[in-house]
Amino acid sequence: MTISIRPIKPSDKVRWLELFQEYIVFYKSKLSVEQFDLTWQRINSDFNINALVAELDGKVVGFTHYIWRPDTWEAQDFCYLEDLYTDPKVRGKGVGRALIKAVEDIAIAKGSKQLYWTTAPDNELARALYDKIAITNMVEYKIYLNK
Repeated sequence: MTISIRPIKPSDKVRWLELFQEYIVFYKSKLSVEQFDLTWQRINSDFNINALVAELDGKVVGFTHYIWRPDTWEAQDFCYLEDLYTDPKVRGKGVGRALIKAVEDIAIAKGSKQLYWTTAPDNELARALYDKIAITNMVEYKIYLNK
């Protein structure tokens, strides 16, 4: 089995949507059809959302979305890995790690000094991977607006 990572393309829309919907359900959340469409449009425009897909034996089995964030402490933007999801049938085969590595390589090439992301505290499977490849040194706080 060979994992390949590449930029998302318009022909990936159906499979990306399946995986993105699974991802949203995994986090016990809901998005409107309009929001899924808007995210797809943003990925496929000059908007600051980038996406990669992972293929295993020619089939799309995962994706990641990442954005560039200006920083007040560095001249170069930081890279924020916003979403990462792999098909549950291929978990443990290195797909998530390969997606993160691909974003890391892109961030390094752009001169970024930081790639970071968050996950839910109870996402133990993902955290088992993340703890092997990254450090955690911040606590996140949120205020949800317009509840």
